[in-house]
Amino acid sequence: MNFDIAVLPGDGVGPDVTNEARRVLDDVGNRFGHRFTYKQGYIGGISIDKFGSALPQATINICRRCDAVLLGAVGGPKWDNPEAITRPEDGLLAIRKELGLFANLRPVKMFKVLQDSTSLKPEVVARVDLMVVRELTGGLYFGRPKRRWSTSRGRRAVDSMVYTEKEIERILRVGFELALSRRRKLTSVDKANVLESSRLWRQIAGEMAAEYPKVTVDNMLVDACAMRLIRDPAYFDVIVTENMFGDILTDEASMLAGSMGMLPSASLAEIPGGKSSSAFGLYEPIHGSAPDIAGRNLANPIAAILSAAMMLHYSLGLGKEAATVEQAVLKVLDEGYRTKDIMTAGMKQTGTQEMGKTIAYKIKQGI
Repeated sequence: MNFDIAVLPGDGVGPDVTNEARRVLDDVGNRFGHRFTYKQGYIGGISIDKFGSALPQATINICRRCDAVLLGAVGGPKWDNPEAITRPEDGLLAIRKELGLFANLRPVKMFKVLQDSTSLKPEVVARVDLMVVRELTGGLYFGRPKRRWSTSRGRRAVDSMVYTEKEIERILRVGFELALSRRRKLTSVDKANVLESSRLWRQIAGEMAAEYPKVTVDNMLVDACAMRLIRDPAYFDVIVTENMFGDILTDEASMLAGSMGMLPSASLAEIPGGKSSSAFGLYEPIHGSAPDIAGRNLANPIAAILSAAMMLHYSLGLGKEAATVEQAVLKVLDEGYRTKDIMTAGMKQTGTQEMGKTIAYKIKQGI
């Protein structure tokens, strides 16, 4: 089968890690008889420098003509001026809206061989296997009014957290459907003791629970969830929450796996497992651009490689191929290969390119 993949390397280590994800995809294609054709576009800081826009129309057009999108990372100190009219992160927000990517899936799983890479006790993280479902196109990041201005009493700013019933129902359904395919437990996270939008969220979650009698549902305040993620992370199966809460909680949860360099993500335009066996999506590691190590062969490419595996599964309908990539990653970790961020005593420290080549080799050799 032939597939067109839009590749948006972005800034910092984005090109480093997407190159290794492409390397792995190419060996998947060679082994299973698929062909991946890559169409490169620009996003983020590099796009601002070249075109004056964090997301040019040409990039949007490329993405719409492809089967899926693979993204690296955006941003960096070069573009951090708070007075700037355009920021790299504007490209991320814009592409989510333009492509209708409303559901962000972030799996967090502790590989047994990496238990010593986290600062938490091994017995706390040993059974971590959860999925965070983050609403991606609503809430504070997109609400109106959103502006900053000056008054006689000083500067002021406002952001609005706005959610519609349709937006809430849509993302909750993603959570419920995923819970059915996992351990059938859903935790809906909100701030219903303070926020009206959260009270609406909790009400709709309760109404929808009746449609899913096989799923155990509990409601949890976001601050309580943040604490329990550290104290008892194995409690969670599927967490579903709004945009900003999900952004913060998933960065916290990344530490359960030892490093942000280990965690992939998928941003989908459809409910997975719905009418179609595949859903258009954008796939990216959750880590940032890390400009201090860009181009130095130090970044961990595993999150980008596992993001490519999610792409194979959710957008291209290649479940066996996705599982092969995941098995190759586990095999390489079992053999002691480590990038700097997950390095522990007695392991084999390796660089970005070497890690990608080693994983690709396992796939080529049939693991």
